[in-house]
Amino acid sequence: MRKSYPKEVFLNGQWLPHDQATVSVFDRGFMLGDGIYEVIPFYQNKLFTPDEHIQRLKAGLAEVGIAYDVDSLKTTASEAVVRAGCNEGAVYIQITRGAAPRTHYFPADVEPTVLLYAFHLSLGGFEQKLVDVILSEDFRWHRCNIKSISLIANVLANNFAHQQGVLENVLIRNGLVTEGSCTSVFFVRNGIVYTHPEGPHILPGITRNLVILLCGEMGIEVEEKAISVNDLPFGDEAFLTGTTMQVTAIGSMRIGSEQLVVSTDVGQVTRRIQQAFIKRIEAL
Repeated sequence: MRKSYPKEVFLNGQWLPHDQATVSVFDRGFMLGDGIYEVIPFYQNKLFTPDEHIQRLKAGLAEVGIAYDVDSLKTTASEAVVRAGCNEGAVYIQITRGAAPRTHYFPADVEPTVLLYAFHLSLGGFEQKLVDVILSEDFRWHRCNIKSISLIANVLANNFAHQQGVLENVLIRNGLVTEGSCTSVFFVRNGIVYTHPEGPHILPGITRNLVILLCGEMGIEVEEKAISVNDLPFGDEAFLTGTTMQVTAIGSMRIGSEQLVVSTDVGQVTRRIQQAFIKRIEAL
């Protein structure tokens, strides 16, 4: 489905029609990718895990030294959902260091640029899908835990996947699976769920962490351990998680010219996690 612009956006304290919202050509987000972003899903007009997303935004800003009080944006995000007039979708938040003469070091006394808007996204039916992915070398930088707007490496990886006719590019660093270009990745073997541990090589996914929590509540063992690409043929199930991906099963993985069929149906462990995730949404 072709995406469209939102009718209005919240920019630096004002609600504006999207075509009247502008920033300086010297904004450091435009010039240097100097900023942090966040995406919060909503269901039935209610934000889902907003506190966790706001906390990650706060942590990212602290990592790159952008001073901005993000706590008020939770209320603004809820307002954006109402103003958007749709039942489900996501809220996008972006904060850059602001506009200043171009330097590689941080300029002093610069007001951050704050953008926020809600958009419609069909989030239902993820539990009925099986998606195909490719695996390729992870050439990104070593601070993937920061949700930076500097996403060209992720964009190149994801675009390569789409050129190959698959949904996602799952990345490999030093022979170990890290994450997808815009998702977290999980594997299941002998009833145990595996995923890469948090650290500089993956984004600390909000949905990823919720899945780990749900597994603990259901008595499903989770090991935060990186999986070797050589061990992939011995897995029983695999799935992707993310704000918009939710919990989606992987049907096949392509490594070079080799096609590895993971499953022809959603696995039992993945199904249990999906059902628990749906119940969490319904409890909003």
